Amino acid sequence: MGTTNHITTKWLGGMAFESNNTSGNSFKIEDADESDGLRPKSLMLSALAGCSGLDVASLIKKMKLDVATFQIDTIANMTDEHPKYYDAVVVEYHFYGSNLNEKKLQRAVDLSVEKYCGVFEMFRQFAKMENRTIFHHSE
Repeated sequence: MGTTNHITTKWLGGMAFESNNTSGNSFKIEDADESDGLRPKSLMLSALAGCSGLDVASLIKKMKLDVATFQIDTIANMTDEHPKYYDAVVVEYHFYGSNLNEKKLQRAVDLSVEKYCGVFEMFRQFAKMENRTIFHHSE
């Protein structure tokens, strides 16, 4: 049957909400540009990068790979008509280091994208998904 997740999102007044997550942490969701809250659609992109990033980080550790750091850039196209949604998303995996094993790092990305990341799979239901891996070798 699967697992049920329960999130509570409470209106704070105006254009602000506070939402918790399954680990008990909470954060603010707002629609104003000058706010310290997070915007709902941007949160979706963060969830996508975070889900896949956790997979890749776990595989880097498991494969004992030497990576100084890595970042994920998520570039999404929003439709013009309401309801506006992301119809195309590019996820770029940037790896930095002096001893990068490109083949194994690419395998880690592929495993996340094709097998492990549930958020990537959810995005596939409504968006054209593309991913790229970029290696930045340092001396």
